[in-house]
Amino acid sequence: MALSPLRNREERFVEVKHLSAPSRTYSLDFDTGEVGGRIIDGQEALRQWIRKAILTARYRYLIYDSQYGCELESLLGQDISHQLLKSEITRVITEAILADDRVTSVEQFAIVRDGDRLFVTFTVWTSEGILEQEVTI
Repeated sequence: MALSPLRNREERFVEVKHLSAPSRTYSLDFDTGEVGGRIIDGQEALRQWIRKAILTARYRYLIYDSQYGCELESLLGQDISHQLLKSEITRVITEAILADDRVTSVEQFAIVRDGDRLFVTFTVWTSEGILEQEVTI
């Protein structure tokens, strides 16, 4: 019997191995908001996850837990200095991306303002390799 108190303590414990989540998913068309008919995996799926995590407002949608999404929306329209804005954008994007266990670090941010848009480029170190990513805010 598995739960017998007569068994040794060591025999009653089971070793559990942590497995990372599979990265296969459907492709998304960010321009139309539609789900594509193509299955993607690996770096392409991770790139899509990064972009979607950044563009999804954190705490807004009940379907996502509190670890998913980004708090960029709270920064838009704020009367803060350009340096503080760069610092906060770097922080919230890094927090959003590090929620995935495949990501080890996010670095080398470059933020360029063009009118009312911001172009943010950064490098993501992952289990899939090094990714250069760009998002427009």
